[in-house]
Amino acid sequence: MTGVTGVAGAEASGERSVAAGGAIGRVNTGDFVTQVERATLLPPEALRVGASGLVHLPERTRLFVGRERELALLDAGSGVQVICGLGGIGKSTLAARWAADRVADHTVVWWITAETPAELDAGLAELARAMQPSVVGVLPEDALRERALQWLATNEGWLLVLDNVSDPADLRPLLARAGSGRILVTSRRATGWQDVGRTVALEVLDPEEAAELFRGVCEADDGLDALCEELGYLPLALKQAAAYCAEAGIPPRTYAELLAAYPAEMFAATAEGGEAARTLSRVWQVTLDRLGDTPMAVMVLRVIAWWAPEGIPRRFLEPLGTPLEITEAVRRLAAHSMITLRNGEPAVHRLVQAVVRADLAEPTALAREFAVRLLHHAASLDESGWERQVAVHAEALAGHTPQAEDTESEAMLFWLAGTFFGMDMAVSRSRPLCERAVHALRRVHGPDHPHTLGAVQSLALTMGMADGEDASIDLLAGNLADRLRVHGPDDPDTLRARWFLAEAVQGRDPERAAALLTENIEHSRRLLGPSHPLTIQARYALLQTLTGQNPEVAALEELATEAEQASPGDVLLETTIKRALALALSAAGETERAFSVAEEVTEMSRRMGGGADSHVFLSRLIGVRVLGQGAQEQRDRAQALGAELLDDCLRVLGECELTQLIRQELA
Repeated sequence: MTGVTGVAGAEASGERSVAAGGAIGRVNTGDFVTQVERATLLPPEALRVGASGLVHLPERTRLFVGRERELALLDAGSGVQVICGLGGIGKSTLAARWAADRVADHTVVWWITAETPAELDAGLAELARAMQPSVVGVLPEDALRERALQWLATNEGWLLVLDNVSDPADLRPLLARAGSGRILVTSRRATGWQDVGRTVALEVLDPEEAAELFRGVCEADDGLDALCEELGYLPLALKQAAAYCAEAGIPPRTYAELLAAYPAEMFAATAEGGEAARTLSRVWQVTLDRLGDTPMAVMVLRVIAWWAPEGIPRRFLEPLGTPLEITEAVRRLAAHSMITLRNGEPAVHRLVQAVVRADLAEPTALAREFAVRLLHHAASLDESGWERQVAVHAEALAGHTPQAEDTESEAMLFWLAGTFFGMDMAVSRSRPLCERAVHALRRVHGPDHPHTLGAVQSLALTMGMADGEDASIDLLAGNLADRLRVHGPDDPDTLRARWFLAEAVQGRDPERAAALLTENIEHSRRLLGPSHPLTIQARYALLQTLTGQNPEVAALEELATEAEQASPGDVLLETTIKRALALALSAAGETERAFSVAEEVTEMSRRMGGGADSHVFLSRLIGVRVLGQGAQEQRDRAQALGAELLDDCLRVLGECELTQLIRQELA
């Protein structure tokens, strides 16, 4: 409308101009429709902030603990900062606390829930209304949003908190016009902010802070530390549990029991008056819904929910899809904070795993099957060091599933893992897995199946490393009798069973051990020949029995040479004999030669199983023991090597029988 003359001498000129000499009701200029009856249109400059400032923040700061590092990072920042992390980790609480403490530093402190562009626009419009109440009911939403943007562009000293932003792209219109104020963003998106601002990644609370947060709602202490650990020190989970305990009048220990028995119900439970949308199951379901366009991402998350939360090799996931599909799945999960990447490998919060497992839908059961298959596939790969990772994830899967539901495939996996932990001398981890395997294989195949007999043997050997020596011997004797009955005296597995029994009784009944080993030597020589590893192994064991663990150097050297030439080759047998040779040389006063043999065995073990293999640690321990029996200079060297060995063993294996053995050596 150009060059229009209104009543009472009012004139308008210019594109889309309007002239009015009285009440005209509604005018459409093409930009927006506005009600102007008995009102005056105000320019953007008319927006004003009172002398006391303008503050709009949620009440989320009463229960606040820790976060000193993150608060300091926010203080040191400027412009746009982004707090990112897993849903429920406390991003909004941190933002609210920091903003509340900085009110005096800003003329305007305004909180906007900005999960969608529409919510962001509505929050900006509300800011304009708060600045100029006279425009309420006068200007439409888009005009109010525009006025707020213009004010932000032409003023400074303000702080906007944009909570729960889903996509960095949603902020582009605002950032393109924002002036010299500050913007604090919270988001579950961990990536994509490089062109927006600096990120502050939020982690879980430490144990003391977690307990303090719980006590802020519920004073009960019984089982609190264990519950905090079970909840992974996640703030939302702690608040949810504390509110439930306070209202139900139960201690943390009881809550943990309910959580174990009824995970789906407890993850969805909230105290009376609580926000149903803020329960763990609802919070993460929002993210899973957003990942729905990448089905492989959801499948990967469902699969790793059955494994240990850390140390998940990408190679384990490869059979699920193409390299690109797996890479995209991992990328999207990491981008939405459902997993983190540590040295490029996925890690997932244990409560995310628990919530995903608690979903009773059919894909959950399918993912469990895939989790088992993938571990079997990884165990079949000819790569050193992977056995431990497979064992760790198999152990986690056993902890997530009831024994009564164990399948044959799971039982075989537990047997494999239990055997590996037994080789690591980690009895407390080995025995439960072997027991699970025996229970399931007896149920599936019966007592005489080769798999059942093998699992029983592994269980007996594990028990022999603990205090149950009598029970171990009884189990090994029964296992030998079963193998003789089922497979006969000439089966190689029968020979091994007889050798294991001889090893077990050697200390208390050397005559019985010698008889068993002599019988094995006769069978092995006749069936397999003198150069077979089982024949050499039986001769070595008999030598140990007859000499009281103090065999002559010459006899061990002869056996070591034969082990080198054994057919088929057996590196484990060769290293076992050479470790004994190193100790015998040390007892004979040949310390340097003994240490040289120990170093040779360490290198052989490293080539066989990688630097983190338990046989490497055991061979290094022999070297420490050898030097510890030498001159003062060698003993000093032994102490240094022993301390280094203990550190490495603890880092890889944690507390176990082998680390205790190393400590005894250093004492």
